Amino acid sequence: MKTESSQTPVVESSFAGLDLVDLPVGGTNLINAVAVGLKEIWAHKFRSALTMLGIVLGVSSLIAMSAMVKGMEIGQKEALLAVGGLRKVRLEAQSVPVEQRHLRDFARGMTLSDATAIEAGVPDAEIVAPEMRLEGDNPTLAANGKLFRTFMTVGVYPKQVAVTEHVVEHGRIFNDIDAHEARAVCVIGTGIRDELFGRPEETGTEVIPIGKKMTINGQPFTIIGMFQLYEGEQDRKARLAAATEKAAMLATGKKDITGPQRGRGRGGGSYAFWIKNNTVYMPLNTMWQRFQSSRSNAPAEPRLSSIEIKLHDFDRLNQSLVKIRNIMLVNHRGIEDFSFRTLEDWGEDIDKFVKNARLSGSLIAGISLFVGGIGIMNIMLASISERIREIGIRKAVGAGGVDIFTQILVESTVIALVGGLVGLLASRFVVKAIAWVAPTGNDPVITWTAMGVAFAFAAGVGVLAGLFPALKAARMNVIQALRYD
Repeated sequence: MKTESSQTPVVESSFAGLDLVDLPVGGTNLINAVAVGLKEIWAHKFRSALTMLGIVLGVSSLIAMSAMVKGMEIGQKEALLAVGGLRKVRLEAQSVPVEQRHLRDFARGMTLSDATAIEAGVPDAEIVAPEMRLEGDNPTLAANGKLFRTFMTVGVYPKQVAVTEHVVEHGRIFNDIDAHEARAVCVIGTGIRDELFGRPEETGTEVIPIGKKMTINGQPFTIIGMFQLYEGEQDRKARLAAATEKAAMLATGKKDITGPQRGRGRGGGSYAFWIKNNTVYMPLNTMWQRFQSSRSNAPAEPRLSSIEIKLHDFDRLNQSLVKIRNIMLVNHRGIEDFSFRTLEDWGEDIDKFVKNARLSGSLIAGISLFVGGIGIMNIMLASISERIREIGIRKAVGAGGVDIFTQILVESTVIALVGGLVGLLASRFVVKAIAWVAPTGNDPVITWTAMGVAFAFAAGVGVLAGLFPALKAARMNVIQALRYD
């Protein structure tokens, strides 16, 4: 008796080595499906590279955009914090409003009693720091035969440095004894040092003018402290580059032909740092006795130019402003000769800029990913056209529509994932290239969140791009596929 044995046909194709009948999603078979996808990419290297190019560009541009925006956001927030942050409220003297003009002769301006009342009556106020600014034209500072004008010459209490985020790097801040005796002492910023005593980059040594004398509008003062240097990322780069260039010129014996030092304008966050570097602080009592009380129209009680308040909690800003206003109205007998200035608008502008920049950048990167997805869909449709007979054989030996659908979908997703990984690697070079071509105030910052989002979008594009080809392959008629030549 003759025994017949049935055998499963062997398919010589990119599916060789796989169980063509049993290819459900999950476990070892999913790994096999991914392996087949990688083999397809490797078998058609150039075609696959072109297909993945849109995904690579989309992922790298999305990460680069996010890195550039993040760097600028950090720079703007650093500048915001440098002037006190969102918790700082500035109370300034102003003219009597129109509806109260008949009471202007009774307006007394801001005094130390206002600062004391706010400190006692507003629990949310962490620090209350009165200011008395030198009035008139910008005061003239003089030392070593050099003159410099700066408008930020202020009499303050020592706690003012905590409100404006100043750090005394050399020397000390004045104390209560200095204030009580109205001593002629001051603390200066590095910008004052540079203009009157020389820049470290020019002298080649650190310049610390502690104990040196200078005059303010002709009045002699002793420098007892100097704040640290405040600068943004762009200013720091420029300073280091200039120092490196000067060192190289000295090493080669060349003369400096760069010309005289000059300002190139200030804007945005750089302006906030410039203000801090060109600040002169002296005891408030010294300011009053040496400059303000000698004026012919000087009031009997010291008048403040402003009061700066640092709150415990920004979330209670509105409630705190209401309390401060009520206290001021009681002290000023209902006359509103004061106004508030906060940094809310600056903070909102930063958030608005970041939101708009991310949105526009994401749209551009999304278009690139969309084009990449079209490329994947196109190449998968072409791949199906080349493998119609294979699909027919698979269905004939028992593979279901789900198996075919899964295999095609996995292949398109693998192409997108590989493109996403390449895009992640390329993003660092793209960021460096953009920073070199169009440098900004701060270095770009690549975040893990941006990388994760970009990679997830790449995977999503791969899945969406493979749906239509996978459905087309899964619904293919077995007889027609087998007859295809």
